Amino acid sequence: MTSPVLHDHAKNIIERCREMARITDVPGETTRLFLSPATRDVHTLLLRWMREARLEGRVDDAGNVRAVRPATDRSAPRVLLFSHIDTVPNAGAFDGPLGVVLAIEAIAILADEQLPFAIEVIAFGEEEGIRFGFPFFGSMAVTGQVVPETVERRDSQGNSVAEALYEFGLRPQNIARSCALAPETFAALEVHIEQGPVLEAENLSLGIVEAIVGQSRFELTFTGQANHAGTTPMSLRHDALAAAAHWVTEVERYAANYQQLVATVGQLEVSPGAVNVVPGEARATLDVRHPKDESRHAAVANLLTKAELAAAQRGVRVSAKAMSKQAAVPMNRELTMALQQAAARAGHETHAMFSGAGHDAMILAPQVPTTMLFVRSPGGLSHHPEETVRVVDVEAALGTVLQFIHGLQPPGR
Repeated sequence: MTSPVLHDHAKNIIERCREMARITDVPGETTRLFLSPATRDVHTLLLRWMREARLEGRVDDAGNVRAVRPATDRSAPRVLLFSHIDTVPNAGAFDGPLGVVLAIEAIAILADEQLPFAIEVIAFGEEEGIRFGFPFFGSMAVTGQVVPETVERRDSQGNSVAEALYEFGLRPQNIARSCALAPETFAALEVHIEQGPVLEAENLSLGIVEAIVGQSRFELTFTGQANHAGTTPMSLRHDALAAAAHWVTEVERYAANYQQLVATVGQLEVSPGAVNVVPGEARATLDVRHPKDESRHAAVANLLTKAELAAAQRGVRVSAKAMSKQAAVPMNRELTMALQQAAARAGHETHAMFSGAGHDAMILAPQVPTTMLFVRSPGGLSHHPEETVRVVDVEAALGTVLQFIHGLQPPGR
């Protein structure tokens, strides 16, 4: 089922996402890290779009952009629509921004309607966790999970989260007060591109997320002995990179043997990094994900043991530091069914699935009933400059969100 009006709104959503993608910290690509100069420009753009949708926007002290469409009754319950606006390096235009822009567009469409609840839109910052090495800072702030250790984390330039917030004109000491989710919030919905090939394979526009996988992130440091590459015999070397490389292949081999398990070594840094020096240190990251927490924990234990064995074989030491961990999170069953029914009323078939990527929804879900809608990623492509969406799929998502809002009943109603 298509609608000329929704079709035009879907085209506008895509155009705005591409406009946002042109705001970048690195010319020629879309790279927008948390609290960067480009972030400030995106905030300005979002606040303008919010005003056009008759919303009064603000930036809270965690760097989230948010606005509320009030109900006639100021004490009415509240629905939350959200996603994020930070990116990975050299990203696409739609991972995160699609959900934010679609939410603003939906509220613009609903401008003259009376609803029995308020609607809040939040554009979260630092969902990807690229700048400070841990994800979900914005949603953690909204749910009261930011602790002193969190704001003391530092980026690669040595700047702490707190210092970056101050430089941006925000007040980290006020996070708890200025960021807290309204207690009357009774439902939350995140719209996001799938970031995978499942919907493409099923030839469907939309997926209903039933759960988000748990994930564990570690940094491993292999410490050997740097030495002259020409004068140190192979048998007498303590090559940190060789140990790390052996372990990387073990990670791939192990994960390939288990369904639903994924394990990734995404970063590898070598020191001293000279062509004629045996590497004395190698630092590597490990990202492990699985829908079942017990399986994820078992995989982590096995992979860390394999790192120790790889190091011991070469007379190298290895240490592992946990960077972050998130438990697997189910979405709210009632809201998930309501979302599926909303898609059906809008005329769209959906596919039930779990998300292999982390999302702010997994931070919100333990605090407020939450559900999640996936939009097809053509080619299964994401975290890539060629990431895109189709107008027909965005139109389907927009129609489903509007049906979802119209079908919601606040508690006690």
